[in-house]
Amino acid sequence: MLSRVSKSYLTTRTLYTTARLARPFPTLSLKEQEPASPKQGRANEIIEAVLYGSKKTREEENQTHSKVLARGKYVHELQIHNVKPDKVNEYTELVSKYMPLIANDPANNLHLCGSWSVEIGEQDTFVHIWEYKGYPGHKHTMERLSKDEAYSEFMNRLRPLLISRQNNMMLEFSFWMTSPPKVTNNIYELRKYTLKPGRLLEWEMYWRRGLECRRKFCEPVGAWFTQLGELNTVYHMWTYPDLQTRKTTREDAWNTEGWAETVQKTVPLVNNMTSSILKPLPYSPLR
Repeated sequence: MLSRVSKSYLTTRTLYTTARLARPFPTLSLKEQEPASPKQGRANEIIEAVLYGSKKTREEENQTHSKVLARGKYVHELQIHNVKPDKVNEYTELVSKYMPLIANDPANNLHLCGSWSVEIGEQDTFVHIWEYKGYPGHKHTMERLSKDEAYSEFMNRLRPLLISRQNNMMLEFSFWMTSPPKVTNNIYELRKYTLKPGRLLEWEMYWRRGLECRRKFCEPVGAWFTQLGELNTVYHMWTYPDLQTRKTTREDAWNTEGWAETVQKTVPLVNNMTSSILKPLPYSPLR
């Protein structure tokens, strides 16, 4: 049983708590709010950058990526064919016959940048990059090919040879024009970067600076970002005489001022990256 003192205390405590809860919570007017300290302001900026990208990047995103980053002249299609292992030779013969016919037909608004087989990476895979005269050129070519008997025959013979196929529509970065046809007898490296959503502009800014370091040591072939298909993805292609030259070239780049900073700035913007070594097919314009 509670004593009279305990009962009195509980009654008083209850009335006090009720009165406090009944009062409105105090608020500060705009004039009364104290400005954040420099330390707090910096913390807020970091949080915003993580969630939404940097302030500079958000301002640039008022424009579309294609206007800010792309050359705007051409549209590129990346085709990836995963071929059944026992059908690789048949596949190679088939594409060697039909792809040059498609590329060299003046009625089509496109040309073939290159065709490669993957030597290191996903085995029994082939990569083709096509260049169209913008989306109107792509539309015209697709409509024309859909009525072409030779193309229909090609596709009917191609499909049974494949495990899967994928394509992406890409735009060139404004700072890196795709290489014209060239015979070097080199190997090619295709690097794929899957970026965190919303970080493409920021990534391009840092990477563009860093590429000036790499250009001194190796020849760039092309750089693209996806616009349709697998989004938030960047592809870079390089060419080297051999793997040993690739190794020494990359080591030289690390010893060049600016490259280490580029890597430091861009790695946090990337979710995943892969590298494939490619061998050009005999008919490839880049080989």
